[in-house]
Amino acid sequence: MIQTVLKRDGRVVGYNEEKIKAAIRKAMLTTPLGEDEALLQKIADRIGISGQEQMTVEEIQDRVEFELMKSPRKEVAKKYIAYRDQRSIARRAKTRDIFLEIIEAKNTDITRENANMNTDSPAGMMMKFASETTKPFVDDYLLSQEARDAVRNGYLHIHDKDYYPTKSLTCVQHPLDHILQRGFVAGHGESRPAKRIETAAVIACISLETAQNEMHGGQAIPAFDFYLAPFVRASFIEEVKKVEQLTSHDLKHLYDVKLDDFIKKPLDGLDGEERWLQHAVNATVSRVHQSMEAFIHNMNTIHSRGGNQVVFSSINYGTDTSAEGRCIIRELLNSTYEGVGNGATAIFPIQIWKKKRGVNYVEGDPNYDLYKLACKVTARRFFPNFVNLDATFNHHDKWNADDPQRYLYEIATMGCRTRVFEDRFGEKTSVGRGNLSFSTINIVRLAIECMNIADQEERIERFFQRLDSLLELTARQLCDRFDFQKSALVKQFPLLMSKLWVHSDELRPDETIEPVINHGTLGIGFIGLAECLVALTGKHHGESPEAQRLGLRIVSHMRSRANEFSERYNHNFSILATPAEGLSGKFTAKDRKTFGIIPGITDKTYYTNSNHVPVYYHCSPRHKAQVEGPYHELTRGGHIFYVEIDGDATHNPQAIMDIVDLMDSNNIGYCSVNHNRNRCLDCGYEDATDGLTECPNCHGHHIDRLQRITGYLVGTTDRWNSAKLAELADRVVHK
Repeated sequence: MIQTVLKRDGRVVGYNEEKIKAAIRKAMLTTPLGEDEALLQKIADRIGISGQEQMTVEEIQDRVEFELMKSPRKEVAKKYIAYRDQRSIARRAKTRDIFLEIIEAKNTDITRENANMNTDSPAGMMMKFASETTKPFVDDYLLSQEARDAVRNGYLHIHDKDYYPTKSLTCVQHPLDHILQRGFVAGHGESRPAKRIETAAVIACISLETAQNEMHGGQAIPAFDFYLAPFVRASFIEEVKKVEQLTSHDLKHLYDVKLDDFIKKPLDGLDGEERWLQHAVNATVSRVHQSMEAFIHNMNTIHSRGGNQVVFSSINYGTDTSAEGRCIIRELLNSTYEGVGNGATAIFPIQIWKKKRGVNYVEGDPNYDLYKLACKVTARRFFPNFVNLDATFNHHDKWNADDPQRYLYEIATMGCRTRVFEDRFGEKTSVGRGNLSFSTINIVRLAIECMNIADQEERIERFFQRLDSLLELTARQLCDRFDFQKSALVKQFPLLMSKLWVHSDELRPDETIEPVINHGTLGIGFIGLAECLVALTGKHHGESPEAQRLGLRIVSHMRSRANEFSERYNHNFSILATPAEGLSGKFTAKDRKTFGIIPGITDKTYYTNSNHVPVYYHCSPRHKAQVEGPYHELTRGGHIFYVEIDGDATHNPQAIMDIVDLMDSNNIGYCSVNHNRNRCLDCGYEDATDGLTECPNCHGHHIDRLQRITGYLVGTTDRWNSAKLAELADRVVHK
């Protein structure tokens, strides 16, 4: 006797003969003889009694066909079979429609889910085909029933779900010195240790590109200046040796000469050894500049992930005060300012200035001149962003200005905002670590479900009850994914698990990655705090102190629960202020369908990014910093503060410095500055004219507005999905 039914999506439900009778009745009513209740019941009884305790939907439908064919009503059997075939076609039609959208290169939210991916190319199409067919497999076979239901009902989003079966990790901060000093082998490629700056810059590219093919998230270098600085000196020695050959003089004493800086200067008026030394310095600076140009050019042209995506890369720098490190920083910034190709703004790598008092932030600091240059470059090229090493939660007791490896104790950022620092299982550091996976909860839906409770105290209490349940579910889902990831073999990630991930060099190729994987983090993300607060209080945190207090209470609670999960499951759990590139519209669409259009909540096609005040809310940069700053200490999985400024920032780097100053006064961890920048896609002309429609240089009309989609740039808004385009249109200047 049938007790339970195994559904196509993997769910097990109780057997219900009424569903069988309804399907047969529907077929009967399409025939001339119509319904036969007695026959209906007879067939339903036979199927229910003769079946096994658990049967699949298909097995039950096969039995219905068999019984109908044995009955006098064979015309009903034909109708039932035809109806069954139609349902099967309909189920396949969804996949078919998705494939057609990809094939026809339509600009839809399916094909524009990831703005950094060109889904119009053959490789991009193949990746998207794979992605869309993999996700149902994950739903059916890898997720628990509760996680599957939470995703289906719009409470939970599992990021990079299409990569779930690969067991890959999200991102990593590359200990580039391991590769530069020792070389590496990855697949068919092999690299010897670097000897000069040109080679070091190329290997940095190779490291980022290769690891991107082994992971589903971004790649970052935590101390770009420190790692490449030794090769400035090595290249300088080569240039001195060239002078030795030309002059026949022994200049070995210059190999290790102490230099205050590597600055190009004219040779006029210089003689003898002074002239030779400056010549070697000039040649070295030229080589460093060309190497940085090549690095930036390569990171905007080389592709990974099957050849359809530029490597999602980040580099952190700014705290190396040596002459060699300063040379790397200066020429990197100069190359960035010049642009790539015909002067276009480089999209990658995301550049991050590590701001620290006593090092590079105030007048008198050894790298203050480079900080001013960084602000000048940002004013034109959007990068670098700024990470605040002086934020209370970014402090490390072991940091020492005299330690040549102090970068080990400096926070570094990945991608839009990913942060790793604290580690239950080892030294607090960013180096050699990254995020394992993360999932985002829909706090807006939870709030909407409670908003009709008249008593505010009860309304908020009910919200926290729902929030706790969802947090528990999300933690279990992340642990399930972790258990799946840790079974991967070292040889599946030949570079990541040999040279990059902390302690991975102690593992053998046929071992699992389980002994080292726990150094990563499991992130619980959220979006739409503003809309959540409107549902609970009637106002968002930017316009109401009451809402701000509740917002901080909500995120503080999430942080406390994450700490509990860390203890309970013995993992590094963190709270992430989710960037929500593709997700911002997905949650909203589901909530609109369920609850309709609610003013201030679902009346736009997107939810506000993480804990930000809404993009359309007019306020000053200072007010925005005061509201958003306190959330950074709570969201240690990653966060960002950004400000939209007006006019041509190219001529006003002081405006950038004023924004960065807000980081100190509001304990902000990471920030960026947005400003208007138009780019002619025909000739490369750029300016800041508001509403530009015709290029003043070539008179073309293919004008794109260069902007950050979340924390990073995208070369063209043509790749943005509809929700992010709507958000872009709503962004206002903060004055």
